[in-house]
Amino acid sequence: MEVLEKLRILSAAAKYDVSCSSSGSKRCMPPGGLGDACSAGICHTWAADGRCISLLKILLTNACKYDCAYCINRRSNDVPRATFTPKEVIDLTMEFYRRNYIEGLFLSSAVIRDPDYTMEMLIRVAKELRTVHRFGGYIHLKAIPGASERLLFEAGLYADRSSVNIEVPSDKSLQYLAPEKNFASVYKPMNFFAERKLEYKATARKSHYTPQFLPAGQSTQMIVGASGETDLEILGLSSGFYKNQGLKRVYFSGYVPLNADKRLPVLTTKPPLAREHRLYQADWLMRFYNFEYNEILDEAHPNLDLELDPKIGWALRHPEMFPIDIQTADYEMILRVPGIGVKSAKLIVSGRRYGKIRLENLKKMGVVLKRAKYFIYHPDVPAFMRRFYPEQVRARLLPQPKEVQLDLFSPPPSLSLPALTYN
Repeated sequence: MEVLEKLRILSAAAKYDVSCSSSGSKRCMPPGGLGDACSAGICHTWAADGRCISLLKILLTNACKYDCAYCINRRSNDVPRATFTPKEVIDLTMEFYRRNYIEGLFLSSAVIRDPDYTMEMLIRVAKELRTVHRFGGYIHLKAIPGASERLLFEAGLYADRSSVNIEVPSDKSLQYLAPEKNFASVYKPMNFFAERKLEYKATARKSHYTPQFLPAGQSTQMIVGASGETDLEILGLSSGFYKNQGLKRVYFSGYVPLNADKRLPVLTTKPPLAREHRLYQADWLMRFYNFEYNEILDEAHPNLDLELDPKIGWALRHPEMFPIDIQTADYEMILRVPGIGVKSAKLIVSGRRYGKIRLENLKKMGVVLKRAKYFIYHPDVPAFMRRFYPEQVRARLLPQPKEVQLDLFSPPPSLSLPALTYN
């Protein structure tokens, strides 16, 4: 098979893996080498279906030995199969980089033969790029569950970031949809990377010559909607990854029905992209706004509101905490006001030391007053704005239906004529 045909098949097979962020790594160009990785990230492109692709994103092979219900590359599917040799991946990466098509490599793979064999092939690509071609660009390697610690350690030395996908949010669902997999095999490489990274971080303080180990950390991905877990369970799992394994990102992928399988739900509507979006917003609140997952949701509210973002949902469930006075409230509380971001909250805290902050100042600081005005006490905000009940505030914050262009000869919906009756 020609390399171009392999590239077509294996780049298409990789598009459903969204855990490919490239930011967070800084690697200088080796002496006499080619390329470097910048901590600000690399340029991004977008696929036709709207997914972000920032690297040469390919699979080493899509000939998988597993038969996961949700995966397009499962062994029972009748799809075109292809396998790159390590040399072909290396040549593609170097030639694409020289032509300024890419600035890094995202390399994943289906499991061929066994996890160790697959992991060894992935490492061979990264090792030769680093040591033979002196490539200093960004490399993201997928960690294969079940691979030995020796191979995982070697992957951490040559890759900027690694990821092992959790796939679905519970061990029970994973074993039902992917009988050859379980949470234990996924957690093992996660924990190994976390422990080795801490060791290298401690050693680096003592010696300037300590090699880098996964400088951009690790990430994971889970499918949303293929099993019955609530958003509370999903966010609880994500929170544990951040605290216990030190993950940089948890990615969510709305379930797309790729296979006809009785173990999978039948979607009568579009893929749950709105739910995916709300989970990302909740994830942002945990990472940057100091929210705990059980604050965003609880047993009484186990799923996110698809009509309003999670921050507004939290504020509406806690009317006793609002309105707040932005002249005296602490930074943590200001950060929880809908419409006020991290940068705006810092500007408010620093700016109020020099005088009263007016509404026009808030606008310049980036505050979205359309949302924030219902939750702050301010002389410029009319008093009646602060007397709304949560139900009234919710009604005002809900997206308004788009105006519909009416036909010239059709009456508007509100003025539709009653049906004629005859006595």
